[in-house]
Amino acid sequence: MKSIAVLPQGTVSHEALLHLFGDEPVRIVHHKLISDVFLSTAGGSTDYSVIPIENTIEGSVSLHIDWLINEVNLPMQAEWIYPSVQNLISNPGELMDSSGHKDYSKVVKILSHPVAMAQCLQFVREHAPQADLESVGSTSEAVEIVKHNPGKGWAAIGTALGASTHNLEIVDRKITDHHNNYTRFVLVGPHKLTLPQKSAGDKTSILVTLPEDFPGALHQVLSAFAWRRLNLSRIESRPTKKKLGTYYFYIDVLEPIESVLLPAAIEEIKALGCQVRVLGSYPTYTYEEEKAEVQ
Repeated sequence: MKSIAVLPQGTVSHEALLHLFGDEPVRIVHHKLISDVFLSTAGGSTDYSVIPIENTIEGSVSLHIDWLINEVNLPMQAEWIYPSVQNLISNPGELMDSSGHKDYSKVVKILSHPVAMAQCLQFVREHAPQADLESVGSTSEAVEIVKHNPGKGWAAIGTALGASTHNLEIVDRKITDHHNNYTRFVLVGPHKLTLPQKSAGDKTSILVTLPEDFPGALHQVLSAFAWRRLNLSRIESRPTKKKLGTYYFYIDVLEPIESVLLPAAIEEIKALGCQVRVLGSYPTYTYEEEKAEVQ
C-alpha cells in the first residue's frame, strides 16, 4: 500500500488526494506544515507527497516551488487539477436566528488560511463586514479551532471534508469569489506510479539556469522549443538565491521526456551554456465535473 504525506485532514490537499486515488487504498500521513510534507518523503517515511503549486486566483505557490527547486530532490510523478471549494462553517445552529434563518450579524470572527481567506473576501465584505479576520496555518486548523470555541460567534472558511470531519455545520457553500477556482497539485516521490484513470497527456517540467553575460540567452532558449513546435504551458522566473539578479526559469513542456524532440531541445539549450535540470516527466489529469465532489 502506498503511503502519502499531505497537509492536515480536511484541507483541499486532502480532498484532492482522495479524488486522485479514488477507491485505491492508500496510507495517508497528515502533517501540519508543508515542509514536513516534503521531508516525510525526502526522508523515506512516505512514498509520495501531495504538493499544491498553483491556484487560479492566487497564482503560483512560490514557497512550494522553491522547496522543489532548492530543498529536496523529489521528481514530479503526476499532476492533477482539483477545485478549491470553500465554505462558511460554524458550530451547529450558532449562526441562526430564532426562526432558523441565517444571521450573519452573529459572526464575531472568521478564521482561515490566508489564501482561502483571500479567495472569499467579497463574500465576507457583503455578509459579515463586522467580523474580525484571523489567519491560521490551514483551513483544517481553522475548523478545529471553531469546534473548540462554541458560543463565541466564531466561524471558519474551509472545506466540506473539514466540516464533516469535525461534525460542524456548513452555513454557506461555495463562497469563493470566483467559481472557476482550481488548484494544480503535483505528486512528488522517487518512484513512478500507475493510476487507473486515463491521463489527459504528458508534461515535462525543467529548470533552466542561463549563463551570465549572455545577451539574448532566454530568447535562444525559447527558440529551441519554438522551431521544434514544442508547446510550453508555463514559464516562470525564480531567484537562484545565490546572487542578486540571477534567476532560474521554470518551464513546463507539453511533451514526455521520452519523445524525440524534447531531449534534442534540451541538448541545444545546454550547448548555449545553460544548466538544465529535469524536475519530472509525468502524466496529467484534468478534473471531471461529473465525478462526485465532497459536499
